[in-house]
Amino acid sequence: MPQKTKQTPMMEQYQSIKKQYPDAFLFYRLGDFYEMFYEDAIKGAQILELTLTSRNRNADDPIPMCGVPYHSAKGYIDTLIEQGYKVAICEQMEDPKATKGMVKREVIQLITPGTAMDLKNQDGKTNNYLTALVEGERNTFNLAYADLSTGELKVTQLSTQEELFSELMSLKTKEIVFQAAAGLEIQEKLRTSLGILVSIQKEIVEKEEDLTINVADPEMKNVLHLLLSYLSVTQKRSLGHLQQAEVYVPSHFLKMDHYSKQNLELTASIRGGQKKGTLLWLIDETKTAMGGRLLKQWIDRPLIQKEKIEQRQEIVENLIDHFFERTDLNDVLTKVYDLERLAGRVAFGNVNGRDLIQLKTSLMQIPLLIQVIELMNEKTEWSHLLERLDPVTDVVELIEQAIHEDAPISIKDGGVIKDGFDRTLDTYRDAMRNGKQWIANMEAQEKERTGIKNLKIGYNKVFGYYIEVSRANLQHLPEERYERKQTLANAERFITPELKEKEAIILEAEEKSLALEYELFTQVREDVKSYIERVQQLAKTVAEVDVLQSFASISEKYHYVRPEMKQGSQPILLTEGRHPVVEKVLGKQAYVPNSVEMDQATDMLLITGPNMSGKSTYMRQLALTVIMAQMGCFVPADKAELPIFDRIFTRIGAADDLISGQSTFMVEMMEANQALTYATPNSLILFDEIGRGTATYDGMALAEAIIEYIHQEVHAKTLFSTHYHELTALEERLPRLKNIHVGAVEENGELVFLHKMLAGPSDKSYGIQVAQLAGLPRSLLTRAADILEILEGKEMPADKSESYIEAEQTEVEEEQVKTEEQLTLFAFGDEKNEQIIKELNELNILNLTPLEALNKLNQLQQIVRQQ
Repeated sequence: MPQKTKQTPMMEQYQSIKKQYPDAFLFYRLGDFYEMFYEDAIKGAQILELTLTSRNRNADDPIPMCGVPYHSAKGYIDTLIEQGYKVAICEQMEDPKATKGMVKREVIQLITPGTAMDLKNQDGKTNNYLTALVEGERNTFNLAYADLSTGELKVTQLSTQEELFSELMSLKTKEIVFQAAAGLEIQEKLRTSLGILVSIQKEIVEKEEDLTINVADPEMKNVLHLLLSYLSVTQKRSLGHLQQAEVYVPSHFLKMDHYSKQNLELTASIRGGQKKGTLLWLIDETKTAMGGRLLKQWIDRPLIQKEKIEQRQEIVENLIDHFFERTDLNDVLTKVYDLERLAGRVAFGNVNGRDLIQLKTSLMQIPLLIQVIELMNEKTEWSHLLERLDPVTDVVELIEQAIHEDAPISIKDGGVIKDGFDRTLDTYRDAMRNGKQWIANMEAQEKERTGIKNLKIGYNKVFGYYIEVSRANLQHLPEERYERKQTLANAERFITPELKEKEAIILEAEEKSLALEYELFTQVREDVKSYIERVQQLAKTVAEVDVLQSFASISEKYHYVRPEMKQGSQPILLTEGRHPVVEKVLGKQAYVPNSVEMDQATDMLLITGPNMSGKSTYMRQLALTVIMAQMGCFVPADKAELPIFDRIFTRIGAADDLISGQSTFMVEMMEANQALTYATPNSLILFDEIGRGTATYDGMALAEAIIEYIHQEVHAKTLFSTHYHELTALEERLPRLKNIHVGAVEENGELVFLHKMLAGPSDKSYGIQVAQLAGLPRSLLTRAADILEILEGKEMPADKSESYIEAEQTEVEEEQVKTEEQLTLFAFGDEKNEQIIKELNELNILNLTPLEALNKLNQLQQIVRQQ
């Protein structure tokens, strides 16, 4: 008869710990396994594809249960974290063999999506940011973020919710921390729309004042304390590798919202979110993981200070001029491991011998790096970087003396510490080696003494050392000296006083050797930890060198030029510019370059031309060129003179808003409003087909009004592409607007794109020809051509000075007048007209023959002519 499950002491302990971590999977250590129970087991078995069993299966209410081996738990934990869950690691804090009663257990770490380190699918060139948010008293948003694996810690203050969401999406954060129930509305949006895990940290447990010493604003300090409290509570270990918090101000960089970055495909493609086909894919020739991460940050935040841009340009030019030195530089960089994350693992206490060897190998490259850079430092371009390249030789010497080159992964099984590093360890090792040699000598002596050739001395953990003799040779053993230890099927195992004595020496030496070696390794790790800050500063400098060499490599490979940068509202001169990514895909020979010229008197280019002809590519080309230039990279053109822009606004392509659930047209209008509200004369605006998401007249009216507003009020440099050809008439009354169009010709009835920008407006949009290229049915295309001919017959001449909208209104009014006139075909009151109307009403047309109908029509005509 099934019994109701009794709550055992162990399950009471489990329940007590689980209550502290209700939103996490609790990995409860039982021997060699981490076990999950109840809902954790049911859900965990499904996600991790484990066998679901039960505890007390004969009871009325058996407890669901599943588990994973502790030595392979990392893969299972990574799977849960990557799917957005938390995992609490609950370990046995006492040796079960030496403990009476219930073994003490406690959670040693809470792993979350924002605090995970070294995930199996994590790209080394990608940061994993944990963020925290506190709403300010002045309707501001205080945002802090950290990468636990690198120690990066930053804080900022944002003005609007749109800026906040844009920043979170750019950071690609997976987890955000709030204090208690603050910001419930925003929390819900983050969960549902962006899929970000929301975590709550109710109390500030400890103020890390040393990390926030450079932050003056009390609200920004508050959000940093919230973030650091969450890290302290979840990680339960030293966070000594966290760097001092750095305040960054978005307005100190070229600002782009998330949608602009997405439209321009800076780091992720619109389709699929892949790296391939993006600006990052093109320019990433970094050799180190930290260089790859820094490159992403530079793409997200290009500079706006002319001096800093030119400082980077000087080094890129210097690298291009020194091909052989740059080759040597790259060879050195390829041998540098991820210094930032190695430092993080040292501080976290999960570093092993091989990690320290990687750290040593990396630091050994720094003197070579300095040597190569000094050869290129002709005009002191490199001086500010050279002074920050610290070889940290003390760490190199320590690891060289202490850690074995072929150290195993495990730090508890020996073989990590070198001979000669510690005298006591050497003594133990000598005893082990000599003892084992003595065992070998004893085996040879016993064989000779007894004449038993297959006699052997072996070892196992249960019985220790033993002498094994086959049953057939037992009679050859001397009496009284051999003591029986174990009987096997075909042999007997014995010990002797001499063997027992040596066994004690060997085993004691081995046990003490392992314990001492682990102790020595942890001491070396602690000594290295004291140099973490220097290693992190070095890592930043090496990363910067790596990104600059990447700029030089791609600039030389694709024949880019150094742009001349000018502060303030200045002309744009981009001679024979190219879209860098499209050019890489097509090849330089196939790509058609285009110039962008906007002098001091021109603020706006109105672009017309057929679909698929290259208007959007032309617009993106300018934006990507600006971003590359303000990062300090060379640009794809024959010549480039560019102003330094403060913001880029884009409306390219159609997409719904994931956050607010707005339609495509609403998103279009909202993004247009962002540009109209926040753009300055130093901004760049790219509008592609504004107004196409609504009725024709509405869209055209909005497009014209937006153009006028930018022209009269904003004065930002603007590229505006449109299919509303009527808008090209605006050039006559808007002096700072110029028409350009993409060339296209028809040859033998086929449309051919020239992909070349030409002055003036396009003569037609070639929509039907593009539809033909897409393969629409011929009958449909013929019908469309007929309809187009009718519609074009109603168009106003293009050279009218008044706006198209005014002309359309006039045309509509005229049509209404004509309609009213047509309704008075017959003047009522006249007897003859009334007679005609009466006869027409009584006429049954369906019953008339053609001849009868002609005769009747003739009669009516005669009556009219007599009037």
